[in-house]
Amino acid sequence: MKLGFVVNIMESDVTGATTYRMVADAINAGHEVWVMSTGNLAYNPDGTTGAFARTVPPGRYTSERFLEVFKNKKQAINQWITLDDLDVIMLRNNPSVQHSWAQSAGVHFGRLAMRNGVIVLNDPNGLSKAANKLYLQTFPESVRPRTLVSRSLSRIEKFLNDEGVIIMKPLQGSGGVGVFIVRDNEEHNLEDIFASVSRDGYVIAQEYLPAAAEGDTRLFLMNGVPLKHKGKYAAFRRVRTGDDIRSNIHAGGRLRRAELTDTMFQLAETVRPRLVEDGMFLVGLDIVGDKLMEINVFSPGGFGSAQKFEKVNFTHAVLESLEKKVQYMKFYGRNLSNVNLATL
Repeated sequence: MKLGFVVNIMESDVTGATTYRMVADAINAGHEVWVMSTGNLAYNPDGTTGAFARTVPPGRYTSERFLEVFKNKKQAINQWITLDDLDVIMLRNNPSVQHSWAQSAGVHFGRLAMRNGVIVLNDPNGLSKAANKLYLQTFPESVRPRTLVSRSLSRIEKFLNDEGVIIMKPLQGSGGVGVFIVRDNEEHNLEDIFASVSRDGYVIAQEYLPAAAEGDTRLFLMNGVPLKHKGKYAAFRRVRTGDDIRSNIHAGGRLRRAELTDTMFQLAETVRPRLVEDGMFLVGLDIVGDKLMEINVFSPGGFGSAQKFEKVNFTHAVLESLEKKVQYMKFYGRNLSNVNLATL
């Protein structure tokens, strides 16, 4: 296969990142792999799409070794490539941490490449619907917490009075940044919290789930169903530390082995039709109790955490699925629908 990975920046230091695990394993499997940032995409005068991309010489790589060579100017290989010649483009850039001009670049250029039979995952049209956390509100009410999205302080204050305890966080954002717990029977400066959270846009006010004290579980879905490889599910649990309400790893959370329940599998089944309809190939569900806190569709990470506990390399399952999709596309002369193929 000829694979392309679109990332935020080319100089990442996150050696264990899921994207670079996939890249390294794809190279180890003998596939041609190119990595490009959202700032290095192009539309060419001849109507093709291209990118200034980078790869490494053939060999055997861990994700750590891959990044070491990838960032070495003498060893890495840089050149302009034609995206239309690729079999698959994986959109692994996270809009919430990019400049405004770059947030939708992967989606737009992905659409262009898709016209010429390149498989683009997750589906660009589906990703455009999921540009912020409002995407969760398009799923059945039974799977998500009660939520108010507003820039009105008075409406948020009323919601707080009705709920007693709420979580406030920005509509745009990731990694647990700007997340507050607010109780109506405690002294707090709601105006200051609101000003901080609303600085860059809308505020999400959400019912507080007591189960959050026990952390959350990330369960990966692939092709619309829980990702299972060699009898093990791709999942892990994050437990918050101290009084910090956030369980995100880079916010101080600790990793634990996931204890999957029938409730979690039912949540996955409930959201499956919409995810399939939107062409979401690889997704991370963040589950607290019997509710979904977030659906990660842009660059869900944590394969390394899941592998740590399950002793299974889940990137192999992803590559096997991509190989099947590429074969299907070749059988049909690159004439299959991208959104349908995404979860086939």
